[in-house]
Amino acid sequence: MVLLSRGARRRAAAERWDTWRPKARVLGVVRTLTSATRLLDVLTLLRPEDDVEVTYTVNPGSAFAAGLDEYLTAVGARVLPWREAVRQRFDLAVACTVNASMHRLRAPLMVLPHGAGYNRLVRETTGDAVSPAGLSRRELTRFGRVVPAVIGVSHEEQVQRLASVCPRAVPRAVVVGDWCFDRITASVPRRDEYRRSLGLRGDRKLVVLHSTWGEHSLIGSRPDLPLRLVTALPVDEYAVAAVLHPNVWARVGELGVRGRLADALDAGLMLVPAQEGWRAATIACDVVIGDHGSTTFYASSADRVTLLAATGLAELDPVSPAARFALHTPRLDPDGDLFEQVRQGIEHHKPDSTREITEAQLGAPGRAGEILRRNIYGFLAHRGVTVPDAPPRPRPVPAPWPVRQAVPVAYDVTGLRLDDGTVGVRRRPVAPEPPDEPRGFLAVTDLDTHPRRAHSAEVVARTVVDAELPPAEWLERKAAQLPGADVLVAALGPDRCLLRLRDGTLLEARAAQALGAAHRVLDPVLLGCAVHLRRLADPAARAASYLTDEGLRVRTGERVLPVDFTEGPA
Repeated sequence: MVLLSRGARRRAAAERWDTWRPKARVLGVVRTLTSATRLLDVLTLLRPEDDVEVTYTVNPGSAFAAGLDEYLTAVGARVLPWREAVRQRFDLAVACTVNASMHRLRAPLMVLPHGAGYNRLVRETTGDAVSPAGLSRRELTRFGRVVPAVIGVSHEEQVQRLASVCPRAVPRAVVVGDWCFDRITASVPRRDEYRRSLGLRGDRKLVVLHSTWGEHSLIGSRPDLPLRLVTALPVDEYAVAAVLHPNVWARVGELGVRGRLADALDAGLMLVPAQEGWRAATIACDVVIGDHGSTTFYASSADRVTLLAATGLAELDPVSPAARFALHTPRLDPDGDLFEQVRQGIEHHKPDSTREITEAQLGAPGRAGEILRRNIYGFLAHRGVTVPDAPPRPRPVPAPWPVRQAVPVAYDVTGLRLDDGTVGVRRRPVAPEPPDEPRGFLAVTDLDTHPRRAHSAEVVARTVVDAELPPAEWLERKAAQLPGADVLVAALGPDRCLLRLRDGTLLEARAAQALGAAHRVLDPVLLGCAVHLRRLADPAARAASYLTDEGLRVRTGERVLPVDFTEGPA
């Protein structure tokens, strides 16, 4: 008769309830949301058919651990409390951040970067001012013994830095490449899908603000930049989104982030969630304004126009590629003309200008999945789990769905009639406290709740289709309420509007559609602004005649929108 230990009896009893009996057990160890999302990415390399049970636990102690248990539960992960995780045996533990307390795990430990390599100097975790976080002696050893069985680095260059700060850990170092960047590269063909998710049409350019965390970050050093940027760029030519490091969200919560960016969000800023979306936004964008964080580094590696508003050199390992990147990437002057700097950045962008630097951090391009899977499965071989023959294919990253997508309700508008007969229009969102010297005239929508702004507007537009009041009646009422307005517009559909000019003329406008071209949308505010500018250019002409006979061609950036007019209702 064989007597089983108490632990064996518990396991046997628990296995009775299994539908799928696992061959091996892997523990994912997280400390922050950044490490959690990266770890979830890496552990998709375990194939379901190989019967590997994956459990997650939160290694306590991080200042940025808020909401981690809830996040893991929400994505469907099986979560063990840390006190229980350190009592159980696993075939492998994987972490995308390292901490000295992980020596308590009863499993071989594989640690991986949670960003683009190891770059930041964090004395609180490393215990010195020279070791990059993740490669320090304090984090990797206990009583002189190296704790991790594998220390994953994204490039051979990091092995050299490891040798200078913790030489006894070098034999455990393995160059694994960067699975996150491989997924970004593989997702590029889905750029149009990602742009659609962000509400972008045609050739409208996307500018993304990327900020890491801390006082030296973009958002920490220049908290006013999101609002200044979104009100500096013409909305018909540019959209603006913000990607903030998950540590920013963890410290103040989503309500705190939204509260601090409320004015910019009202002006049209899109805010990418902390959990997912930044990679797709990087693919969708044209210009990145960033700092020393990994997401800015990835964007430049993906050959996006990159301008730095903060360098973070005060907290970077001075010999790291990230420090070289901060020194050699073009700067953005946050106090200068932001629109002109973005235009110049696009015009003077040199493809592959930072390739030498980024390649010194992102090793084994296209092979990270294969290398990681081989190393992970190596710890499971004694359980009969063999490495798959075919290398893994990086799956496309999910589409970005912003936390909030608001349409501005007031615009500072400039423009003029151009030599080619088009009317050029530039609309910029108006901040809650408008500038003392506006660039041009004011245009507002009926959704503007400011008590006095509509009385100063030259253009007032109703954007809601099928509203309570019929369009002609709404225009008549507004004309009586706002006698100073030159053009009133009511949307009739996605490509049709009804206008009322100051003299009472009613016109129906329709975006001219071209055979085989994408459907043209007619924005009522844009239309009203173009008509007002046309009237300013030729005040003596009879509105009905020249608009009806000639139509109107509205230019926003490089795009021209032809508009046809007919007489409105009597």
